[in-house]
Amino acid sequence: MIELTEQQLQELKNSDPTPPRMVNPRTKETFVLLRVDEYERLKEDYDDSPWTRQELEALAWEAGNDATWEDVYDDVTEKP
Repeated sequence: MIELTEQQLQELKNSDPTPPRMVNPRTKETFVLLRVDEYERLKEDYDDSPWTRQELEALAWEAGNDATWEDVYDDVTEKP
């Protein structure tokens, strides 16, 4: 566990309702700081199980409905 510095504690105190973001200066990765109760609540609602065949088919159907002739024939010089 990492303890926050005084400067970080002040930032938390003064931050707006959105969670504070932190940047790793070495990797430039950005992290979001959440209270444990917020994290646990979000984790409960998250489902990272593999998609079912039915979910994949529904996504494919949506993608097909959203496609336009320009999407389908991007590489064709002459359109029907």
